[in-house]
Amino acid sequence: MSLNFNPWAVLVAAVSAFLLGGVWYAKPVFGRAWGRANGYTAEQMDAMAKAGQKHGARVFGVSFFFSLIAAAAFGYAMGPSPQLGDAVCHGVVIGAAFVATSFGINYQFANRTFALWLIDGGYHILQFVIFGVVLGLWH
Repeated sequence: MSLNFNPWAVLVAAVSAFLLGGVWYAKPVFGRAWGRANGYTAEQMDAMAKAGQKHGARVFGVSFFFSLIAAAAFGYAMGPSPQLGDAVCHGVVIGAAFVATSFGINYQFANRTFALWLIDGGYHILQFVIFGVVLGLWH
């Protein structure tokens, strides 16, 4: 059975998006704003960071696994040799029109803030754009 995508490009895309999340949700970028949008105090954010250090391997492992699944599905949908422009365009559409809007629906019912939706939705839009860039460049 042959794959309909480049597995190495999918792996690099998943790693790239995972690293983006580390930067995106870091305190100096959107970490503090994300905490405020979730209603956390600075003390609660510090406590969560310390707790995250204790179970970080599980959290990061599961998060990377989900990123890998998303990258593989995107790679499968795009095929083995997508054109860069098409792949990036599809990344924007999937990230914005599928993922971010799905978050928006859930966030409305959960009474989450617009700021939180912008942070989380923005990350996932860029995640799929990164998938598109990597898969569009690596044939």
